[in-house]
Amino acid sequence: MIGSAVTAVLGPTNTGKTHRAVEHMLEHASGMIGLPLRLLAREVYDRITSRLGEARVALVTGEEKRIPRRPDYWVCTVEAMPKGLDVEFVAVDEIQLAAHPQRGHVFTERLQHARGTKETWFMGAASMQPMITELLPAARIQTFPRLSRLAFAGADKLARLPQRSAIVAFSMQEVYEVAERLRASRGGAAVVLGALSPRTRNAQVAMFQSGEVEYIVATDAIGMGLNLDVKHVAFAALRKFDGRDVRDLEAAEIGQIAGRAGRYTSDGSFGTLLPVTLPQGLASAVEAHRFPAVRRLVWRNADLDTSSVEALLSSLKRSPGRRSLVLQESAEDAAALARLGQDPAIRARAQGREAVELLWEVCRIPDYRKLLFESHCALLAEIFTHLTGTRAFLDEAWMGERVEEIDDPAGDIDTLIARISAIRTWTYVSHQGRWVKDPAAWQERTAAIEDRLSDALHERLVQRFVEKSGGKTKARAPGGAPKKALTTAEKRVLDKANPFGKLAALRAPVAREAGEASSDEARWVEAVVSARHGSIVVDASGRITFEDGRELGRLVRGSSLLLPDVKLAPLEELGAGARARITRRLVAFARDLVEELCAPLRAQAPRGIGAAARGLLYQLEQGLGTAKAEDAAAQIAELAPEDRDKLAAAGIVVGARVVYVPAMLKGPALTKRSALVAAFAGEKGPRAPLPSVVSMPITRLGAPELHAAVGYPVFGPRAVRADVVEKVFAAIEAEGGLPPAGKLAGWLGCPAKEAAKVGASIAGLQPPCEAGRPHL
Repeated sequence: MIGSAVTAVLGPTNTGKTHRAVEHMLEHASGMIGLPLRLLAREVYDRITSRLGEARVALVTGEEKRIPRRPDYWVCTVEAMPKGLDVEFVAVDEIQLAAHPQRGHVFTERLQHARGTKETWFMGAASMQPMITELLPAARIQTFPRLSRLAFAGADKLARLPQRSAIVAFSMQEVYEVAERLRASRGGAAVVLGALSPRTRNAQVAMFQSGEVEYIVATDAIGMGLNLDVKHVAFAALRKFDGRDVRDLEAAEIGQIAGRAGRYTSDGSFGTLLPVTLPQGLASAVEAHRFPAVRRLVWRNADLDTSSVEALLSSLKRSPGRRSLVLQESAEDAAALARLGQDPAIRARAQGREAVELLWEVCRIPDYRKLLFESHCALLAEIFTHLTGTRAFLDEAWMGERVEEIDDPAGDIDTLIARISAIRTWTYVSHQGRWVKDPAAWQERTAAIEDRLSDALHERLVQRFVEKSGGKTKARAPGGAPKKALTTAEKRVLDKANPFGKLAALRAPVAREAGEASSDEARWVEAVVSARHGSIVVDASGRITFEDGRELGRLVRGSSLLLPDVKLAPLEELGAGARARITRRLVAFARDLVEELCAPLRAQAPRGIGAAARGLLYQLEQGLGTAKAEDAAAQIAELAPEDRDKLAAAGIVVGARVVYVPAMLKGPALTKRSALVAAFAGEKGPRAPLPSVVSMPITRLGAPELHAAVGYPVFGPRAVRADVVEKVFAAIEAEGGLPPAGKLAGWLGCPAKEAAKVGASIAGLQPPCEAGRPHL
């Protein structure tokens, strides 16, 4: 895009590239970042929503779409980055994956075409610099050194690996074998596989991060930017199957994975697990972050001809026309298109541009199941046949049968992983809105099934790979010293007030004997963390509860009225990782609460207004939607007539005595205002009454501006609802002076002895004396 500055931020792992990109994106009014993994996208989304709330941030992956009504920022997997969005800033992470045989063409396409309207960043390994310079000669190159030292520790036995180690293997069987050995000798390990669902991976990672286990065994999926508290990385193998062949790891791949050791300024080390050894020259290259430059990127034509199946296949094979770009030849979607294109029944239906484009969309359904290619193509053929039938969407009974047979949490680890892979297909399908009759319902159903399977899988992993007696598995105390870990059931028994206590007391002996990892809290925590809008509520005192009535925490004083902090409820039966995740969700909830409350000022505020109008909007926001006219007199006096019209069109009343937003005086808004004031002022803060109450006595300890913040600015001895102030003022003007106290009392809903003083204050008069009745 013309005018968009392009920057390549390059360097080894742990240079803060992704962190810099996120921070820089938030300096812009809008932005989008593409990340290589669904789990990493969720991690960045969680980080941003902890600061801004979820109302301003969208999450888009192949299987998960959380898109609010008006997002400013988009966090996506690279493949799922929406095209055609006008955002100021665009970033793509791990751009060196443009050389990946299967996924590379997507990263190359983003490198060539993804642009922000103002600025674009590509982050990745320093080995990408020659290709960046060739393809984007005007790009600015920024390089950063690693924030911590990475040292080679040689080869060692599993029993001698230090705590906080990650052991990396390249097959499920190798992962299982290492994890079994760790369970027998060191108390157990968390397990991270690329085939795990994000929910299961989150639970396993949280177990490691909180210190419930001191080791994590993972495939090379760990190498793509996941932030873990890892001090040492040990390679259990140096060969992997890449989808086509078993080959040696490349030096850059070893460096990417080894670089997970040591985060921020903490040094890390890497080595191998005997009998595997790493050549000294290769180890030195990893320590110094010196790797061969990338000289070829994988490319595929993005300008496709969909006039026919033959034309589409031909356009996919078009040559890139540059020696540094290599045609993508092994993509599953193109292979599926070629196979389905040989089916006469499919070809008969794929007539015309629209039908061919639909067939291409169907062929791009990922093969999550990794079964025989023929099985995948057969499923795609069925889906395309349904979509080109008389109904033009998938038959609900047909889809329901296939989804229902997956919904079974019984079975071993491999069985559950296979079912999770299968349900991901239908989750993907349900997010293609026009393919199913009720997308939201199907998304909810498939997500619920994946959650059940994920919870069951986490239980099986804990049962198999974490010592059941609890004797060697230690949880780290806040100071770092290990302490004996209580099981969840034991903690529940200790807390007699806990609603699960009675049930836990009955189950505890069995759970301890069987080594059962209770999944009650795990399911509840995931429900809280992934809860949709409206499932978490706050009352006028700032107390935050979940939809099941369980208290989560409360709002407490933050840096300002508009930036409250949160205090988590005790929830002592939960582990440290679970509590941290709920805290993050509550912080995001607090930001959303402010965003929703101020929406009439932020989202609907007119654009192109003058400085005086902008200043007035700022005062309104700081007062949660209400400001006394005398406090904003300078801005009101300078308002241009057209700005007054724009403010009125946006629902903002510039009255004679009060400036306010009627939409922010309704029940839910008043509750939110009270909650924010309660968090900021504590017991000193006033509480908004029911909307039917038009005035209330002044809280002695509460400052006048706090009453205004709940929508009831102070006039005389009472706080009066903002809209009532203007109605009373207009009535006083119409009568030419203060009416009798009884009449005023009826308007103001207060005792007659206070009504005259309140009325005089609203009218801008001195308080009335006994002798007469003041006039305007």
